[in-house]
Amino acid sequence: MNSPLTWTTRPETTADIAAIREVNLGAFPTPLEADLVEALRSDPAWMPGLSLVAEAPDGTVAGFALLTRCHIDDSPALVLGPCAVLPAHQKTGAGSAVIRAALDAARDRGENLVTCLGHPEYYPRFGFTPASEHGIRPTFEVPDEAMMVLALDAAAPVPTGTIHYPAPFGV
Repeated sequence: MNSPLTWTTRPETTADIAAIREVNLGAFPTPLEADLVEALRSDPAWMPGLSLVAEAPDGTVAGFALLTRCHIDDSPALVLGPCAVLPAHQKTGAGSAVIRAALDAARDRGENLVTCLGHPEYYPRFGFTPASEHGIRPTFEVPDEAMMVLALDAAAPVPTGTIHYPAPFGV
């Protein structure tokens, strides 16, 4: 049996789709993120195996992290998000476990760069740094410290330029 500090993570299956929607609906104040995940599933940016869940000890889906294809100008990269944890499981390590699993899966596929728009107090624990430090910027206004990137392969060059998100993001 898993303790709250040891989460089982795995790629989503079709059986998880409804539970993932419930995680996003529970974690966010509006259905925007849940709807975004569903829109991304049918977008060319979707990458099978890079939508991961964290299972609670009873086997239910408690957390979720998604990586989809984006570009820095013409260079392929990934965007992390949405990431969500059911309120009952927040602050138990479920989010960190599923994000680490998603980043490991991307690294195992040979991906180089992950972008993230998120809380600047949270994402640096995974190695994310301000995108502006790498000459990377979004197409919209956002606090500098909230737009971050993570190089998965320290030996690979980090592209510079503008982040181009998949169409479902609407930016």
